[in-house]
Amino acid sequence: MARRVVRDLSGHSTTMATILLNQAERSTAPLAPAASRVSGSLALDFKRDPLSGATFLGESAQEPPLRIVRPFRLEDGSVLVHLHNVSGGLLGGDSLRMSINLAAGASVQLTTTGATRVYRAREDSAASSQINHFNIGANALLEYVPDPIIPFAKSRFRQRTAIDIEMGGGLFWWEILAPGRSARGELFEYECVELKAEVNANGRVIAAENVRLQPQLGDLTSLARLGPYRYWTTFYIVRVGIGAPTWIAAEQTMRDVLTRFHRPGEALWGVSTLPAHGLVVRGVTMGGSEILGNLRAIWTEAKRLLYGREAIPPRKVN
Repeated sequence: MARRVVRDLSGHSTTMATILLNQAERSTAPLAPAASRVSGSLALDFKRDPLSGATFLGESAQEPPLRIVRPFRLEDGSVLVHLHNVSGGLLGGDSLRMSINLAAGASVQLTTTGATRVYRAREDSAASSQINHFNIGANALLEYVPDPIIPFAKSRFRQRTAIDIEMGGGLFWWEILAPGRSARGELFEYECVELKAEVNANGRVIAAENVRLQPQLGDLTSLARLGPYRYWTTFYIVRVGIGAPTWIAAEQTMRDVLTRFHRPGEALWGVSTLPAHGLVVRGVTMGGSEILGNLRAIWTEAKRLLYGREAIPPRKVN
């Protein structure tokens, strides 16, 4: 199936996901005065060296507070990149945009240097917003393994993510939403968290998220929502071009892995196949201390199954 590509007014081709992101950026534009908000962006373009097979950063554009220092070469030829927010978090009205492109055959691991902290918003400011677009070329691999999102009391946060994956491309991407600063007893005291995402595989939408949480309008601890659980996790595992029989077997393998973490009343985990090309794993837990370890175990097993090699947990930097 052809990718959903259209022409913009200047004649340049672009995906429908990019158009939707541009619309989302306009719809979430901060209301606070320009002097009181931050608008940052990060664009990274990774390529594969045809001789060595190693991945390298070809071009980059950084507008604080988003920045990277440099890619670190991993033993399998991929690169590890740490995403920094040098302001320490998002204030009300802040708007961040990230665009990551992987050329054919590139292999990139992205992680954050700490949790994404969304600070209390002033009454006269709009939600903090983050717009993400990832383009994964043919036979490229993106492993995006960030730390949790922590919405502080009285915060408002909107995130839009679009991921386009070409034939043979792969994705490991997890997202963790914390209830707040739980160590301080701050649970679901934020005003609003909105998370929207779309994953396109070779032009076909295989996953779409549309989550809006407003604790003051609907009790998140009700049985119809999170019940007794506090942390919410989603993990997408995709490799475009692999047939349904492999994914059915992979779902059972992941189910066996998840039984190690599944403890009703403390943690619930589940897995299901996507319409094509992948799996989605979801978990809800009481505490946050074990989540990253559990996700790394799932990631390790999935990468062995799909790529025949080990996952390399990211080395953190301060």
